[in-house]
Amino acid sequence: MQSTQISSEATVAVPPATVFVVDDDPDVRQLVSLLARSVGLAEDAYPSAQEFLDHYDPQKPGCLVLDIRMPGMSGLELQKSLNATALIPPIIFISAYGEIPLAIQAIRGGAVDFLQKPFSPQGLLERILQAIELDRENRLIRRQTDEIQGRMTQLTERESQIMRLLARGQSTKQIAHLLSISPKTVDNHRGKILEKMQVDNPTQLAHLAAQLDDRSAVGMMSRLQ
Repeated sequence: MQSTQISSEATVAVPPATVFVVDDDPDVRQLVSLLARSVGLAEDAYPSAQEFLDHYDPQKPGCLVLDIRMPGMSGLELQKSLNATALIPPIIFISAYGEIPLAIQAIRGGAVDFLQKPFSPQGLLERILQAIELDRENRLIRRQTDEIQGRMTQLTERESQIMRLLARGQSTKQIAHLLSISPKTVDNHRGKILEKMQVDNPTQLAHLAAQLDDRSAVGMMSRLQ
């Protein structure tokens, strides 16, 4: 029997989470670093957005605590730069100013929160832990999506076409009629599709998509259309 499961976090070596801190204020960098270490998290602090970009390894899981106003590249500009990449860490913005327009812009850009200085250390720590959990979930989904897409790249154009019809519940005879090929040809393709996708039947093809969130599921189905 084929396995319908995609890799879980338990089968992948995951490095410890890191709290990245980008703020031109050394006191803030020190405070956030101490908070991270207090709960056993790694910390990596930078005084500028550009220095962070120069050293950032997107393969490191964690979150980013980011000042919105800094000399040179601003926090929003850094967020925009990271949004153009495949792996962006959850961002918690901090600011010495209660700037509602900037806060709205940050949240619309995908930030998980916007905290005004002086902030509650405990409150920030709670948001950091939540952001790290979100990053863990996002990375797991990416691995799942990559695994499914890896299986799908093994399909020929005809197999992809038949897979789409199988996923819609079409029978062998119906597919043969729609594609003007013999039922035997459909069955031959069907066997190869199930083997390459590592499932036992067409119903389980949909189960793969069900293991992903809505965005990943839509991405998979669009590949079939």
